[in-house]
Amino acid sequence: MGRPRIVIVGAGFAGYQAARTLLRRSRGAAEVVLVNPTDYFLYLPLLPEVAGGALDPRAISVPLPDTLPGVRLVLGEVDAVDPHARTVRYVGPEGDVGSLEYHRLILAAGSVTKLLPIPGVADHAHGFRGIPEALYLRDHLIRQIELADAAEDAAERRARMTFVVVGAGYTGTEVAAQGQLLTADIAARHPRLRDEPPRWLLLDTADQVLPGMDARMAAGAERVLRRRGIEVRPGTSVREATADGVTLTDGRDVPSRTLVWCVGVRPDPVVEGAGLPTEAGRVRVDAHLRVLGFPDVYACGDGAAVPDLYNPGRYTPMTAQHAVRQGRLVASNVAASYGIGRLRRYRHRDLGFVVDLGGREAVANPLQVPLSGLLARTITRGYHLAALPANRLRTATGWLFTAAGSRPGVQLGLVRGREVPLDTETPELARHR
Repeated sequence: MGRPRIVIVGAGFAGYQAARTLLRRSRGAAEVVLVNPTDYFLYLPLLPEVAGGALDPRAISVPLPDTLPGVRLVLGEVDAVDPHARTVRYVGPEGDVGSLEYHRLILAAGSVTKLLPIPGVADHAHGFRGIPEALYLRDHLIRQIELADAAEDAAERRARMTFVVVGAGYTGTEVAAQGQLLTADIAARHPRLRDEPPRWLLLDTADQVLPGMDARMAAGAERVLRRRGIEVRPGTSVREATADGVTLTDGRDVPSRTLVWCVGVRPDPVVEGAGLPTEAGRVRVDAHLRVLGFPDVYACGDGAAVPDLYNPGRYTPMTAQHAVRQGRLVASNVAASYGIGRLRRYRHRDLGFVVDLGGREAVANPLQVPLSGLLARTITRGYHLAALPANRLRTATGWLFTAAGSRPGVQLGLVRGREVPLDTETPELARHR
């Protein structure tokens, strides 16, 4: 292969940072190849703002060719890894199948939507993992308001004005918060709906929103949501979904045309059948992020079971904060395997979390100091601008336009429902597995 080839699978937080760091560390001594289905890195934490009409999707789409000069981009989705032959197989955007040999491999494929065996969910719920889902959801919310305005039947109007979000973690909480602001804004432009505001329900089997987070932060977020009229229902989920509504686990029926599925994620199944050691679907690695038994294969991000050195016997959680740091470290350790720098173990220090609730509201705990309101909002937006690898001016301008006026209330019609199924595995990949 001439120069040693380092193949990175996935351009999420971990893969993008790995490629960026390798560019700097390798100094051209190795060929860095990045395999990804799209030509951009998606800044996922701001995706709810796209669905809520506060940001243009281009603001959170970081172009890979522009920001990773020197990295060879291969458009495709890896569907098989052979660590013995040192090859990865991928399916291109037009269904073509290709393969790549590697000298070092970094698995950073990330995660996919986690489905639960609940009747009707796969057919009637909307997922939330990428730009197509966010654009579709935005159009769908606007369309339901417009159809409710045109409906003569009161029951149909109420159903179209009712929106159900399952999963009160970071994504679900922010989707409900941004969606409520968008639908309230759109509904206010329809005089016939003046006496019937949009109804939002946020469900979770946990006993609080933002489960696992500091209780004071969770309580602050819940107060904001309830103040806006969002019905927060801890300890409740969906028992069955149909085209006309959902049945909750407490037995209540909720007529609705909108079910947003934000229950969680699972590791990307790309490693299935590769013969790599796994733990609950995640590739097992040592503290240096090397796959156990395969010293030339590394893994990081959501798809890697990384030992938590501060909590022996446990693994680091699947968060963007860990993915970013692991991506940087894995690149440094791959470079160290070529004699550039030294090998280091993954250690982390929790920097806190931020949750954007739209408007002037947010909750945050930088360095474990719980904050809410405008101060938390300022810190949250400052954090996102600092974390964005590009498009900072575009993002800040979008926020300013939203703050100064109303959210755009027109459908774009770019993405149809059949193009964003809840099951994120594409038919092409399923055929080649």
